[in-house]
Amino acid sequence: MRRLPRLTNAFSKEVENLAHAVSLHYMHYNFARPHATLTKAAGGYPATPAMAAGITNRVWTHRDIAALLD
Repeated sequence: MRRLPRLTNAFSKEVENLAHAVSLHYMHYNFARPHATLTKAAGGYPATPAMAAGITNRVWTHRDIAALLD
C-alpha cells in the first residue's frame, strides 16, 4: 500500500478516509487476490487467504466487494 509511506497531496488527511482505504486493501488482499502458495496447496485452483481459513468458498470479484457498500 503506497498511500501510507508517501506524504503527497494524495495522502488521506482524514482518519476516516485512511481507515476506509486500509479496509478496502485488506478486503481485496484476503478475499479477491489469489495467492500462489495457497493455489499450489489447493491443487492448482486459485485460492485466497479467506478460502484457506474457511470463511468463503470462492474468489471474490471487485463487484462483490463493491456490492457490500450498498
